[in-house]
Amino acid sequence: MEALVVDAGSKLLKAGAAIPDQSPAMIIPSQMKRMVDDGSDNTSTVFEDVTLDPIERGFIKDWDAMEDLLRYVVYTGLGWEEGNEGNILFTDPLSTPKAIREQLVQLMFETFNVSGFYASEQAVLSLYAVGRISGCTVDIGHGKIDIAPVLEGAVQHIASKRFELGGTDLTKLFAQELGKSNPSVNLSMSDVETLKEQYANCAEDEIAYEKTQNCEIEQHTLPDGQVISIGRERYSVGEALFQPSILGLEEHGIVEQLVRIISTVSSENHRQLLENTVLCGGTTSMTGFEGRFQKEASLCSSAIRPTLVKPPEYMSENLGLYSAWIGGAILAKVVFPQNQHVTKADYDETGPSVVHRKCF
Repeated sequence: MEALVVDAGSKLLKAGAAIPDQSPAMIIPSQMKRMVDDGSDNTSTVFEDVTLDPIERGFIKDWDAMEDLLRYVVYTGLGWEEGNEGNILFTDPLSTPKAIREQLVQLMFETFNVSGFYASEQAVLSLYAVGRISGCTVDIGHGKIDIAPVLEGAVQHIASKRFELGGTDLTKLFAQELGKSNPSVNLSMSDVETLKEQYANCAEDEIAYEKTQNCEIEQHTLPDGQVISIGRERYSVGEALFQPSILGLEEHGIVEQLVRIISTVSSENHRQLLENTVLCGGTTSMTGFEGRFQKEASLCSSAIRPTLVKPPEYMSENLGLYSAWIGGAILAKVVFPQNQHVTKADYDETGPSVVHRKCF
């Protein structure tokens, strides 16, 4: 039985058997709706209008909801049988607190009775997905941005940086901008999320962004029949990553942040980090983002110019959306057969803290 790989993000959970050249079998929303138990035998399910977010800004916050979500994934979705559970590998966001790692390994062994467990950092796994063990990842997820230099398969934590900014903040910005230009339209956040995925764009550079004040305005009909006008707003979303002042943040843009982070690592490693830069996370698939990133990078001095790694031809074009999952599938093919994982015996002997000794 193949090990399972789970990459649980704030917006989407990716899970499936460890088959690296395939997409994850399950890509589902992490957000859940609470079911109403009215005590009757009625088989029709009623959902309360209450949403649960087990994961916020990349970290598990609601453990009861997370347990329910994982039960659905491993038993209903992926076909594990209770009493015959196999091995499982989880991806770890940058700077995951020790307490969360320990609680996860405890949940897996004590509640799910897994045979073996492993966890590895998303930055390392995203590099594995493109055939690298050293490089720098720029991971723009739903709830956070992680920039992490990796050398010989080890994240350089002192140099790494996490920003509490991600796709959800860009959705809120888009909602505000659309609200200003369409004051009479009543927009839900799910509408805005859909519109962002369809229309959000990155201008070629700052000059091009300034010119978007006169860009063409498109009309979009919402599911409820309301009509909304979308113009320059679509460019503000992408521009905020390069000019965070749009969000009211006193931060450097994404390329400048990357260059500054790499410059804090020993200079002898600069070249291999810069030449092996990997973009990952759903937000990096925004139209025009990669082109803008490369253009900004080309403006850096030649000594510190980031170069993007292209995925291997045999990999999916959407590799960036689940590169950590693919890297996890590659790693699972090594750690479990070679017994480098946490076994039930390891867990029983040492307890949850064993995860820090065996998973790094």
